[in-house]
Amino acid sequence: MRSIFIATLVLASACRSAVPPASPAEGTDEFAISSTVIAAYNVVSGPAGRHDWDRMKELFAPGARVVSHGGASMSVDEFIAARKPVLEKEALFEQPAFTRIDVAGDMAAVLSTYESRHAANDATPYARGVRSVQLARIGSDWKIVTIFDEPESAAHPIPASLLPR
Repeated sequence: MRSIFIATLVLASACRSAVPPASPAEGTDEFAISSTVIAAYNVVSGPAGRHDWDRMKELFAPGARVVSHGGASMSVDEFIAARKPVLEKEALFEQPAFTRIDVAGDMAAVLSTYESRHAANDATPYARGVRSVQLARIGSDWKIVTIFDEPESAAHPIPASLLPR
């Protein structure tokens, strides 16, 4: 009886899900970096027509680029010009599902798995993917230097290491 109890405990322990990583502590570089990346998600997310494009420009460093899958590279102004007409008519709710931040001095690399929904309360996303976001500390702020987007597809599934645990 005791061996069954121990085996059950061992099995339950092995099957339990991992504890999600703690949110970055306020006042740390990781908190500031995460806040900048989430602010970028928030600018493009929302009901049709509601977007603060000036805020988006504030989040990016001079000369920053937004690169889409396939290699199309745009300035922030070009990105806004391309996305604004679509987002004036269509709602988009994007949020990070998993984020990993690496910091080295005044530069940071963020891998962020995202989920896209047509409405905030949609049960499942219509699209997912991975964003690689590079940031630089400019003065006392973290600014986005590059965003590179890779939508999930059959040929490019999201790696297990970048999925929520």
